[in-house]
Amino acid sequence: MKVAVIGGGPGGLYAAALLKRLDPTREITLWERNAPDDTFGFGVVLSDETLGGIEHADPVVHEALQRDFVRWDDIDIVHRGTTHRSGGHGFAALGRRRLLEILHERCRALGVDIRFRTEAPPPDVLSAEYDLVVAADGVHSTTRDAYAHVFRPHVDAHHCRYIWLAADFPFDAFRFEIAETEHGVMQLHGYPYAADSSTVIVEMREEVWRAAGFEELDAPESVERCAKIFAEALRGRPLRSNKSAWTTFRTVVNDRWSHGNVVLLGDAAHTAHFSIGSGTKLAVEDALALAACLEEQPDVPGALAAYEEERRPVVASTQRAARASLEWFEDLRLHLGQPSRQFAFNLLTRSRRVTHDNLRLRDARFTDAVEREFGCPPGTPPMFTPFRLRGLTLRNRVVVSPMDMYSATDGVPGDFHLVHLGARALGGAGLVMTEMVCVSAEGRITPGCAGLYTGRQAEAWRRVTGFVHAQAPGTAIGVQLGHSGRKGSTKLMWEGIDEPLPEGNWPLVAASPLPYKPGSQTPCELSRAQLTDVREQFTAAAWRAARAGFDLLELHCAHGYLLSGFLSPLTNRRTDAYGGSPAKRLRFPLEVFDAVRAVWPAERPMTVRISATDWAEGGTTAEDAVGIARAFAAHGADAIDVSTGQVVAEERPEYGRSYQTPFADRIRHETGVPVIAVGAISSWDDVNSLILAGRTDLCALARPHLYDPHWTLHAAAEQGYDGPGAGWPAPYRAGSRRPQTGRTDAPKPRLTLDR
Repeated sequence: MKVAVIGGGPGGLYAAALLKRLDPTREITLWERNAPDDTFGFGVVLSDETLGGIEHADPVVHEALQRDFVRWDDIDIVHRGTTHRSGGHGFAALGRRRLLEILHERCRALGVDIRFRTEAPPPDVLSAEYDLVVAADGVHSTTRDAYAHVFRPHVDAHHCRYIWLAADFPFDAFRFEIAETEHGVMQLHGYPYAADSSTVIVEMREEVWRAAGFEELDAPESVERCAKIFAEALRGRPLRSNKSAWTTFRTVVNDRWSHGNVVLLGDAAHTAHFSIGSGTKLAVEDALALAACLEEQPDVPGALAAYEEERRPVVASTQRAARASLEWFEDLRLHLGQPSRQFAFNLLTRSRRVTHDNLRLRDARFTDAVEREFGCPPGTPPMFTPFRLRGLTLRNRVVVSPMDMYSATDGVPGDFHLVHLGARALGGAGLVMTEMVCVSAEGRITPGCAGLYTGRQAEAWRRVTGFVHAQAPGTAIGVQLGHSGRKGSTKLMWEGIDEPLPEGNWPLVAASPLPYKPGSQTPCELSRAQLTDVREQFTAAAWRAARAGFDLLELHCAHGYLLSGFLSPLTNRRTDAYGGSPAKRLRFPLEVFDAVRAVWPAERPMTVRISATDWAEGGTTAEDAVGIARAFAAHGADAIDVSTGQVVAEERPEYGRSYQTPFADRIRHETGVPVIAVGAISSWDDVNSLILAGRTDLCALARPHLYDPHWTLHAAAEQGYDGPGAGWPAPYRAGSRRPQTGRTDAPKPRLTLDR
């Protein structure tokens, strides 16, 4: 086999070395445009998992790396003059130049033909002459550009400028330092990579970079300015550069990684922000996987398919974590007012890779200190601390999220709703929410949707609230009121979500006469008289909800339903007083809110659910959502329930673990109003992490409560908590301990015998 490798970075070199080591008969040629000692950057970080893979695949390289690695366990966070240290993190780093030297030596020893100071031939030429072409030519990959129509790259530039520098002494920990300057917030990321050197990355938002005058400075002046700003962290020492220049991080994603016998590797295929130390790690792991797949598969096409299938999920997960970290630093200014320990915890858990439970294992003393500062009583996880909304105190931070069940008859909740909501109330959540309860028959999504537009429906709901209050004391029950708007008159979800009924459709109304998707019914634009009617329907439903015994009322202004349709510029094309500017689009939802608040008991809280982004061009943005939340808060909303999307059918959501929480976080810190985070939050560890980091006040979980109605009580048992935040109902107390799952009678090993 003849193999061409384009690019002499760590990924390309290691791929070449592995392929040659595994089969010495392979002819491997590597092209590198630079000289062997001509490299950018300073230190690189590799994880223990990556090192384990290297050790297994090539002990010679692993041994050489081990001799040069600098290791440390601690992270220092310096915030407003206070340093907090967290231990147990385990890092290993070495100089990039030394890493390349080790890989150069290994390639030469194995017989790889390395051609320094030489541009690689065009990829189509190499593809014709070689059996395999490995394109490891970096973030600006010419190979990727040559086959862009096949790889279909997506390159996103972000909002911060950064520069790679070095200090002539070793930090004794990974250091994050925040500088609040007259121009804005700047941050330093620093870590040791040799006995006498540390990598230093200085980063700030673009507008701060410009305000500070860096745009007008040449490279030496920029380096000197950075050293002055972070003089204390640098002990008054200068910084040095190595082809250093200010740049903007670009996230690279490709729809495909291979074309014929050409395959992308490392930054050519994907990038992940340096704040989680992943670029070199991912490239080396790509090389390991590619070499293994070529050994395991019978031919090159099969190997490249297997390589992409293996690596893509891992890379996607890393990129999600890296994006979360990157965006946290972009919005760093939002968190500066947090108590210092909470700020440190927030920073450490920003990527969601490190969590509350994980950090407790690494550094229990640090985690305990954060919990004390937060106000957790001893032995109480953050999720089991109480939270007050107006006159209602919730015993814990868990909310059973509203979930449409499509199981009512003529809008009347029946035995199903009693059992469904009753079971989840018995399960220990602080607040159980109903599904969207419709304010009129024509405001239903489906014929199976529940309502509050008749006295019979109100009596049926009283049966549910009565059960919750009598049998699950300590659990509150809330009602979510809404109107389907243009998304009504559809089949039950399991019969065809958002599809019109085959017969018996009722007329729809909306902010504007726009169907939800092709094939959907076109709604009529609401007239002024109809707006008044709808507002009165909400008011009447709220009056019935109060008498039905609900503890909290939520106004549904999300997911493309009627009120949401007024808020989004994609669905509100009105030219009257209720359309156009953000203030005009808010007008009717606020009128409804005010009318409902007027009849809802003053001591009972009222929340609003919004879609914080439409996930579509021209739609509601995160910045818009802050304004929407601020407006509702000014009118008396006690909390904002922050969801996203489902407003237009052409949305492109960016899913991932707790993917909507950053929107809640931003609203919370920019407006000061309490928030409920929702969306792909599934573990109690995530709930603890989000609450303790101050990203949300409450966490709403939907599907986990379908899987386990007693999710909250089980979370308490798994954490060994039996306090007031998770009281078991008397009939269930015998089951409050985790059942044993197995045992062994074998004696535990206690002695070690010398042989």
